[in-house]
Amino acid sequence: MPRMGTSGKEKWKTYADVFDSFTERKIWSLISKKVIDGLVGQVSIGKEANIFTAEKDGKPVIVKIYRLSTCDFNRMYSFIRTDPRFAELNRQRRKVVFAWAKREYRNLMKTREAGVRVPIPIAYLSNVLVLEFIGDDDAAPKLKDLTPKDKDAFMEDLINQMRIIHKAGLVHGDLSPFNVLNHNEKPVIIDLSQMTTLKDPNAKDYFERDVRNITNYAKKIGLSITESELAQKVKA
Repeated sequence: MPRMGTSGKEKWKTYADVFDSFTERKIWSLISKKVIDGLVGQVSIGKEANIFTAEKDGKPVIVKIYRLSTCDFNRMYSFIRTDPRFAELNRQRRKVVFAWAKREYRNLMKTREAGVRVPIPIAYLSNVLVLEFIGDDDAAPKLKDLTPKDKDAFMEDLINQMRIIHKAGLVHGDLSPFNVLNHNEKPVIIDLSQMTTLKDPNAKDYFERDVRNITNYAKKIGLSITESELAQKVKA
């Protein structure tokens, strides 16, 4: 994948499905402000966003770009409209996408300050979020792709991360092996854009879903725990 620094806009053509002219300007703004030196390659395509690696002073960072036209707008709005922090948000596609990126940045900041193991948020601009690269030479694998060697210790650590999130007054809302990295046998929680406060009227349902997903994963890898037991540990 070609490096995408300041050496010619023809290289942007590789990413024509991602970069509308608005997003292109935002990326160039981040480069001109020296937040990043340039994009390196595409990592993944998600439901709402595409993930890229970039460089900053020779070191990798992650750039998450929320798509303005092809995202699941209805899903995004259904999640954010009940978040008390965004009560004034109206149903306008671009504003919702911008708020989605802002919410992930704020959630990363708050959970990081609380002591949760999440990527460090570096910057956000409209629909573009820059955050810490988790990994060594390669990006850390998702939990769904790499079972921990010490399953009990990993699960206790993950439950503790959930406990800290809960004490901070938040709920992830979409926690699963798809949104947890296994980095050197430690869980790192990612994809916090749908995270909301416990004051959200849907928080109870989101919490129960997180608990169900993690309980199912624990059982899948041979651990014995019930949803009730896991919920009690998180709330302890």
